[in-house]
Amino acid sequence: MSGLGVWNYVIIIFLMMIGLYMVMSSSNLVKKLIGLNVFQTSVFFLYISFGYIEGATGPVMQEGASLYSNPLPHVLILTAIVVGVATTAVGLALSVRIKESFGTIEEDELHTMDSSL
Repeated sequence: MSGLGVWNYVIIIFLMMIGLYMVMSSSNLVKKLIGLNVFQTSVFFLYISFGYIEGATGPVMQEGASLYSNPLPHVLILTAIVVGVATTAVGLALSVRIKESFGTIEEDELHTMDSSL
């Protein structure tokens, strides 16, 4: 366990709840995207916390080292960051197109327009 003990997990849960609250409470599409990014970042921190081993060295064979950390969680997070940035860019592009087409990015107003058609 790291020097923080369980505090890093408490912070991760706090960030998850903030992201989930932002997604559920906001009707603005951009604010929902920001909430998804906060939630996604908390998941990244969670995986990185799982991959950390106190006192371990990098996965390079060294003389006198007996404990090595697994690089797989960190590699997976790097891939997830790239996918997350691309997904956010697509979401923002869709929000811009929705704003141009309907004049709003508020979910409630979009549902009202949809039901009136």
